[in-house]
Amino acid sequence: MNRIDDVFTRLRTTGERALGPYFTAGDPSLDVTRRLVIEAARRGADLIELGVPFSDPIADGPVIQRAAARALANGATLVRVLETVAAIRREASVPIALMTYYNPVLAFGLEPFAEAAIKAGVDGVIVPDLPPEEADPLAEELHPRGLSLIYMVAPTSTPARMRTIARRSRGFLYVVSLTGVTGERQELPRELADQMRELRALTTKPLCVGFGISRPDQAAQVARLADGVIVGSAIVRLCEERATSSSLVEDVGDFIADLKKPLRNG
Repeated sequence: MNRIDDVFTRLRTTGERALGPYFTAGDPSLDVTRRLVIEAARRGADLIELGVPFSDPIADGPVIQRAAARALANGATLVRVLETVAAIRREASVPIALMTYYNPVLAFGLEPFAEAAIKAGVDGVIVPDLPPEEADPLAEELHPRGLSLIYMVAPTSTPARMRTIARRSRGFLYVVSLTGVTGERQELPRELADQMRELRALTTKPLCVGFGISRPDQAAQVARLADGVIVGSAIVRLCEERATSSSLVEDVGDFIADLKKPLRNG
């Protein structure tokens, strides 16, 4: 088992739900990203989703799009993101899943990417624009090295596709709660409970819900259905608003602690 598997095994024995904050690597800088991840782990994050900035982030809404553009302008690359993961590993053992589009991985090379990722201390990889039918070449490099390739399942996924994703995903299934791109929503979709019931009938693997969750009360609502909660845009927006503040890392840590509170009792 890698660190992702270990976390869900531990949380299932305690009845907790996992909190997975998302950060865009390099926004506002890679050094600040390192500090944010370490603080997030200290304040209750159970796993980290670290976004590799890309010029055409088709799954992301405007908040994360802006963050990716700033990170790229600041010189963030896949190589430098992996260097940042290695720096985090010297201070924190929290599981880290890279969220990356496929183009940077292809440009890097599948085998070199897998080698560099495991050497840096990455635990999992999420590639939103790589369908499972086309993912075998990457999976064949990641899985033998102990890296989890995590797939997304959407509200529009058919039962057959859900079965395919449930069978192939390692670590956990990333359950997209709504149609459309990432971003904060006032309310979560009513259909989420039905979607989760369908998935529970297909797999015993952990289910983590992302997209649209931005407040502790929404995290509590999702925690009644899922094994984990992923929060992205609300954290990235906070980083954007406080980018020049000396209290940025502390402020984000406070927000993560608030998100984790309702997840401690399942």
